[in-house]
Amino acid sequence: MRRVFLTGLLSLGLALPMAGLLHVAPVKAEDAASFYKGKKIKFIVPYKPGGGYDDYARLLAPVMEKYTGADVEILNKGGAGGMTGANEIFRSPGDGLTIGIINGSAMITNELAEIKGAAYKVAEYSYLGRVTADTRVMSTSVASGFNTYDSLKAVKEPFKVGATGLGGSTYVDTVIIGKVFEFNQDVIHGFDRSGPIRKAMKRGDVVGMWGSWGSARKTVKSGDNQIVMQSGKKRHKDMPDTPTIRELVKSLPNADKAMKIVVGWEALSAVGRPIAGPPGIPADRLAFLRDAFAKAVADEEFLGKAKKAKRAVDYASGDEMSELTKEATDLPDDVRKMFISAIRGEL
Repeated sequence: MRRVFLTGLLSLGLALPMAGLLHVAPVKAEDAASFYKGKKIKFIVPYKPGGGYDDYARLLAPVMEKYTGADVEILNKGGAGGMTGANEIFRSPGDGLTIGIINGSAMITNELAEIKGAAYKVAEYSYLGRVTADTRVMSTSVASGFNTYDSLKAVKEPFKVGATGLGGSTYVDTVIIGKVFEFNQDVIHGFDRSGPIRKAMKRGDVVGMWGSWGSARKTVKSGDNQIVMQSGKKRHKDMPDTPTIRELVKSLPNADKAMKIVVGWEALSAVGRPIAGPPGIPADRLAFLRDAFAKAVADEEFLGKAKKAKRAVDYASGDEMSELTKEATDLPDDVRKMFISAIRGEL
């Protein structure tokens, strides 16, 4: 009605104050805020309760309520290495009332390899932003005696490494980096998440696993595990004595080819753990959600609780995430083929 009223005045030749005209622009943002007030937002976690993804969701929920005016209900939808929940987010109505946290790198590799059940397009999600892009690390049990990269390289009998299902990030990390360094390893996959793998490490069933630094931190601090390798262009401030994959690759005879693989692998990791909704969320609602998320991850209460929970925060905007996902799916052919082989269990 407002648009009709203004048009009518103009047709009568009546002058309007500039302030009145300028006031028209914010109406959509106000409408979005009104839309969310008192509504319920479903926040899907694609894993069972416990673990890093669940922790981030439960840390974010109250501050997202604060900045959206909506109630945020967390729903754990575990299964298929995170694909069940990722699919549900993607297939949900595009009304802006369903969001979730996804395992960006795993979902991209599943899509690249056309894994059965991956009913989504990573670049088509409506991204609110990224909560973190954790450094990838290989942790080993202190009791195992494998405390350095050199000890892994020197072994004569295969050592066992735990991983989640085919297509999961821990599995892909394990086989890709294992191939780069030609490790003599047996990959024991099929664990539903990192917690059970770490229990297997403690029992001595497996030597170690790949995962995020955020998830490994607690067991390193407790003295059960140690980090032997890490991703990144430089060493993480928490791990100044642990070599990066890039450092170690330089000593390989096929360093140039290996580095191409590592750069592609790290691009997948940079996608990290984004918060996303399904395609088609109206522009004004998506802008409102992005603004609320940006405020949430900068909120002092949230940052304090995240620090206490040892959960790192590395924010990227929704626009940045859209670009990152496009870059991560546009890989050199040889690297793409290798990742596909890894996901299909052919490495």
